[in-house]
Amino acid sequence: MSFEEDEESMEHTLLVVREVSVYKIPPRSTSGGYKCGDWLQSDKIWSGRLRVVSCKDRCEIRLEDPNSGELFAACFVNPGQRETSVETVLDSSRYFVLKIEDGIGKHAFIGLGFAERNEAFDFNVALSDHEKYVRREHEKQIGETSESDTHIDIHPAVNHRLKEGETIRINVKHKPSSGTGMLSAAGLSGDHSGTGKPKTLGIAPPPSGAGKLRSPLPPPPNDPAAARITAANHSVYIKAPKENKNVQLILYQIFLHLR
Repeated sequence: MSFEEDEESMEHTLLVVREVSVYKIPPRSTSGGYKCGDWLQSDKIWSGRLRVVSCKDRCEIRLEDPNSGELFAACFVNPGQRETSVETVLDSSRYFVLKIEDGIGKHAFIGLGFAERNEAFDFNVALSDHEKYVRREHEKQIGETSESDTHIDIHPAVNHRLKEGETIRINVKHKPSSGTGMLSAAGLSGDHSGTGKPKTLGIAPPPSGAGKLRSPLPPPPNDPAAARITAANHSVYIKAPKENKNVQLILYQIFLHLR
């Protein structure tokens, strides 16, 4: 595909008007603008087809032969320069002044007239749509550029492996041991006041109620030790009546002797 074919594939036709009129206009008389009333019918120099074509950022108004498609003249509307390329007249909404160029630096001004008012309205709408399209594309490019600027660039990982023959030297600072073992490490002994004397670890006295002896709890009923203690108590309880009987017998003998 050639460059010209590639350019044509990027074109987009916005408007086609089957017949328009082109007029030769006199130089601008005042700075106020052009008036189509000054153009006489005898000043009409051409009639044919009009096409509004979007070519990326630029919009082209092409005046072509309706049968052969031969180009008669072209008006190039660059971004932000619509007023200098297409100018409305002061006394009608159907007529415009176009700045045509020959492509080698020469330009001229011609009058453009539409047969119907709605055709002139569609012509203005097509130019406005192209301006909106260019503005959106520009804003999109700005947004993509700002996103790329805020994107965090992640560098490839650095290889920290040692090369062959390289060594690493590590200096370790030794701590002097105090000789107090775990108490010194916990901060419970040693000289912390700067006097040179080690502090003693004070232990709080037991509570006052700790000196009282508590009675032991009774053992469980199935405990063998408890069974032995119960048997011992029972034996003492049986012997007690025997001693009482001896005492009674002695007292009875004494009582008989006294009688």
